Amino acid sequence: SCLCGSAPCLLCGCCPSARNSTISRLLFTFFLFLGTLVSIIMIIPGVEKELHKLPGFCEGSGSVLGVQAYVDCSGFLGHKAVYRMGFAMAAFFFLFAAIMVCVRSSKDPRAAVQNGFWFFKFLVLVGLTVGAFYIPDGSFTAVWFYFGVVGSFLFILIQLILLIDFAHSWSQLWLHNAGESNAKGWYAALCTVTSIFYAASIAAFALLYVYYTKPEGCTEGKVLISINLILCVIVSAVSILPKIQDAQPHSGLLQASLITLYTVFITWSALANVPYQDCNPTLLLRNSTGSAVAAQPLTTWWDAPSIVGLVIFILCTLFISIRSSDHAQVNKLMLTEESGAGASAEAAAAESGLHRAYDNEQDGVTYSYSFFHLCLLLAALYIMMTLTNWYRPDESLLVLRSPWTAVWVKICSSWAGLLLYVWTLVAPLVLPDRDFS
Repeated sequence: SCLCGSAPCLLCGCCPSARNSTISRLLFTFFLFLGTLVSIIMIIPGVEKELHKLPGFCEGSGSVLGVQAYVDCSGFLGHKAVYRMGFAMAAFFFLFAAIMVCVRSSKDPRAAVQNGFWFFKFLVLVGLTVGAFYIPDGSFTAVWFYFGVVGSFLFILIQLILLIDFAHSWSQLWLHNAGESNAKGWYAALCTVTSIFYAASIAAFALLYVYYTKPEGCTEGKVLISINLILCVIVSAVSILPKIQDAQPHSGLLQASLITLYTVFITWSALANVPYQDCNPTLLLRNSTGSAVAAQPLTTWWDAPSIVGLVIFILCTLFISIRSSDHAQVNKLMLTEESGAGASAEAAAAESGLHRAYDNEQDGVTYSYSFFHLCLLLAALYIMMTLTNWYRPDESLLVLRSPWTAVWVKICSSWAGLLLYVWTLVAPLVLPDRDFS
């Protein structure tokens, strides 16, 4: 039972009683984090140099983009390894997403597969990982790059949905506390946090102009930064319009400041992929021998936007795993709904005093199994692209370059996020017959 039970960590009695649904999500997320950790280890320079010892891993790498020619792939080993690991994790979660379609309650036999057999699931993940390293190069890298781009774009949208929901919940909670206690401290905290977010955003926009543009040239960077700056100002103004305030009294500048700060991050991440050295001081080109090719000395292969993206990725996946939204509309969109289906089981667990996992889904699942696995699949693709800086080998197969595709995907995702936030503000006015409370 320690290998196949739904909650092995609870059997030792060191953890409190918990829902099966929560523990299953946490353990699947642990698998994702484990794969991420392995990917990070593989791109460490010392480890990357040893990957050529894997049988057949560096042979035939001249066909990275479907062109048969010999190329020294020693500089691409970490890049290839992360792609293989990303493929294995994506295949693992796609398999479970397909198996768990239309599971309605824990009485479905497939629910036992979702909530148990963890040792065998681990073996499946290990088997997929080993098999992924034997995939012939061919056009795998080129094709899988675009899968990663699409998946990352969708995961960024999920991040934005959760961020918007978090911002609304945060504002509502503090305004509720201020109204209940009639304390000015809550309003002061609200104003302070909002001011800090806006100050950080203004400083960040200024730094983007300084480091990612030049007085002459770098037109693309200037235009993209200016557009996002103007859009953030418009969004902030819309959030405090009298009609918006009447329709949604809890809307305000806290949400707008948080969305603005995230937009700055997405803009920074996009500019870090601009393929021109003059307009992108963080650009790093790697040739097939693993050395840096640049006009200026460069710091590290893994840049700061990737590190921030990794932190946001961790927070977002944990958010998906352990929390449902306070808003019914978001729960409906994310196909999650924490119900009272397991209330009796929870009460029984509390009375018994035993530390165990109890089944809270006999009357109905508390989240969509398939959609949860699809979210983790998209997360695996996102972290794959983040760890590789969205770079890919160029047509000559000699250098890893940053394509314009990455820039436009990130910029479009920032625009989609701002549009989505504006829709949450104007939806009660556009659709007055619907309940948005």
